[in-house]
Amino acid sequence: MSPAALAAVFAALAAVTLVIGIGFAIVGAWLVLPFAGLEVVLLTAAYLMYARHAADYERIELAAGRLTVEVGEGTGRRRIEMPARSATVCVEDDARVLLRGAGNELEIARHLDAQARIEFAAELQKRLRTDSGN
Repeated sequence: MSPAALAAVFAALAAVTLVIGIGFAIVGAWLVLPFAGLEVVLLTAAYLMYARHAADYERIELAAGRLTVEVGEGTGRRRIEMPARSATVCVEDDARVLLRGAGNELEIARHLDAQARIEFAAELQKRLRTDSGN
């Protein structure tokens, strides 16, 4: 769903909630209105938390003996480059995948489930060995 469509859905939910709250307040059940306002505030907080991380990504590029990893989280970006031959992929007991090399350590594949992380780590390690052998 596009960000504009998601914002429209949020605005519609907020409007319906407030209209219902105002309707109850008009007929005398005014205590409904503060709860409707609280619901809109909580919806807004949930939307903002979702929107902040909706575009998180990890980009991994292996070319010409260089491994480049770019991680985007929220508003921050981190980029690490290292020779492919110095890079190692480690899978910890809890299926966390760590990329180590050139004095850096970075957790990667965090957006995958445990089985997919293990498969990804094996494939990356295989390609690192192949690329550094050239």
